[in-house]
Amino acid sequence: MTHTPSLADAPIDRPRQAVSPAESFRPVLLDPASADHAAELKKLLDSPALREVHDRVDEQLVELVRCLNPGEPFPPAALERAVDEARGGLLPDEYGTWVWYPWSGRLVRVLPEAEFRLVRTDRNRDKITREEQGHLLGRRIGVIGLSVGSSAALTCAMEGVGGSFRLADFDRLSLSNLNRLRAGVHEIGLEKTVVCARRLYELDPYLDVSVHRRGVSEESIEEFFAPCRGEGRGVDLLVEECDTPWVKTAAREHARKRRVPVLMDANDRGLLDVERFDLEPERPLFHGRAGAVTADDVRAMDPGEQMRFLLRVVDREQLSPAMTDALTRIGTDLSSWPQLASGVMLGAALVTDTARRILLGHPVPSGRSYVDLEALIPADPAGAR
Repeated sequence: MTHTPSLADAPIDRPRQAVSPAESFRPVLLDPASADHAAELKKLLDSPALREVHDRVDEQLVELVRCLNPGEPFPPAALERAVDEARGGLLPDEYGTWVWYPWSGRLVRVLPEAEFRLVRTDRNRDKITREEQGHLLGRRIGVIGLSVGSSAALTCAMEGVGGSFRLADFDRLSLSNLNRLRAGVHEIGLEKTVVCARRLYELDPYLDVSVHRRGVSEESIEEFFAPCRGEGRGVDLLVEECDTPWVKTAAREHARKRRVPVLMDANDRGLLDVERFDLEPERPLFHGRAGAVTADDVRAMDPGEQMRFLLRVVDREQLSPAMTDALTRIGTDLSSWPQLASGVMLGAALVTDTARRILLGHPVPSGRSYVDLEALIPADPAGAR
């Protein structure tokens, strides 16, 4: 699953002429025990592209030993012996993986993949057992729409829900996105797919992340869902968070055809949609709220018809007062849909928790749920001081 490119993917002799920041999102993994990789590592250490070396692998080894032996007190001498054993006979300079992040100029040493994953997810236990964690890390999650979707992807990755991700969005990061996206001002203008992929790889360099920089279209949507070469499966679960009516509809048509469950957070009143096309391959799209409308039908709609279609999908009568008010003001004194970081983070948590349970085979039914914080934590005027 891990993409392990060579430095040919990110040349270091001429860093300013190599890969542009907007294009670079894959790290390069180097094994210091390999003669070829050691030579590339030495070349990199002499390169002006290198800005920072971060090597705390010894501390990670201590964590590994303690994770494997949680009840062992380990006096200093015993801990040192256990750390030496954990290296598996390799010399200290030969152990681990060096990760080169060309977009930031950082070179970081981490544990080998299996040990890295064990330590990074150790505090999940036993809300997620190690056996379950291994199963989850073998799943591939597709995410379409990387405003709300980027937080969902990152939260899934943090929890170890998915070891492979497919990201699709045609848009670039703008200043107004920074009210809800985890990004920096230095990334304004970058493709949202690239920003999200970088966050994922900075969290876990052993992930497998592919990007669809132009979003999904009639020509590319089949590829988005299809298995990778040599694999029998494609996307195991879809997180759909885009605003384009045709994409919302076509993505569900393809998910239903391939029996892929779909999750959608609407970022209003904590609305979470679950469509279990894996269990119900004849299930109507959007819980039947849009009738028998197809993606071709949606493409033929004018803007007014598409807006009415979206309002049927999200159930206009259930929108929050603020969102209902915004509907009459978008395009006049509001530039777009209002969205808050708190709602996006809540949606990411709802998506991740639900995705984990679905992928582990827990009985999560199709349906629509609301986790409305204003209702759950209501204002109490009488208690105001």
